[in-house]
Amino acid sequence: MTMIATKEPQLATALQDGVLNVRKEAGWTSHDVVARIRGKLRGMKLGHAGTLDPAATGVLPLLVGRGTRIAEYLLEWDKTYLADLRVGETTDTQDGTGTLLQRSPIERVTADRIREVAAAFEGPIQQVPPMYSAVKVGGVPLYKAARAGRDVPRQARLVTVFRLDIVKIQIPDVTFRVTCSKGTYIRTLCADIGDKLGVGGHMSTLVRERVGPLTLEQALTVEEVESRLEQGTLAASMLTLDDALAGLPSCTVRAGTAQRVVHGMPVSQSEVLAWSGWPSAFPAESNRAIRIKDESGRLLAVGTLPVGAAIVKPDLSQQPIAVSKVLFTEES
Repeated sequence: MTMIATKEPQLATALQDGVLNVRKEAGWTSHDVVARIRGKLRGMKLGHAGTLDPAATGVLPLLVGRGTRIAEYLLEWDKTYLADLRVGETTDTQDGTGTLLQRSPIERVTADRIREVAAAFEGPIQQVPPMYSAVKVGGVPLYKAARAGRDVPRQARLVTVFRLDIVKIQIPDVTFRVTCSKGTYIRTLCADIGDKLGVGGHMSTLVRERVGPLTLEQALTVEEVESRLEQGTLAASMLTLDDALAGLPSCTVRAGTAQRVVHGMPVSQSEVLAWSGWPSAFPAESNRAIRIKDESGRLLAVGTLPVGAAIVKPDLSQQPIAVSKVLFTEES
């Protein structure tokens, strides 16, 4: 995530802390989008969550002010993409920007076979991160090794494809929509489908249609962001911190406890007045992040329950809720 200091304080004061849904255009890096908007802000941190490759387009969440403190939770959001797969052509980057390595005959590839193979990629799958990626091995990003002509051994990672729908088949091109977990590389998915077909393949285009609650239909272009900043109306287009974290359960504490929370002090579960949105069970490996609010409903902080055995409801015998991220100050 990139954090950048900005300019023009009179515009910054009209904004709130939160998440802004921006539509990234082709040819821009995610950093380019942040750099363009930073000229309109001052005194607020600005960052992004969920990098898009320069050739890809679509939803890019921008984190404003204290929104930068919740990046780790937003990265857990699932995503939906619309992608084009070109079968029969393999590239060194697994997408259309790379060098063509091999072209295979595709006369025997049928639409039925494509649907059959694609369906097999739904559910938990193992993916080997591509060489042209920011994944670090031995502290070095893979793309640096790739540019140096080195192929680094990589461990496969477990990701989940929640849904994969074929939208159109016009061989050699296949358009599909996929909803997946964090860490899923769509170009690797395209390459793996091509390999399973026996002819190879690469991703030719990619549009990110959704990141968590942020959709492409609601995304603002950079020009629209600038226009609304000038008009002082951009805050109405932003997701509040509480809304951005709506997927987390929450607890309410009284005023005395709230004062300790904003100073980073832990909360005894016996001090919790009410719980909301508690899931049916927390898996043992979950970080168990919880929103902590005061009695007026203001979001104070994100807390964390101790990791342990799976539980189905708050247990007063558990250790206190640790305060992980303070999100409220007297200046809020």
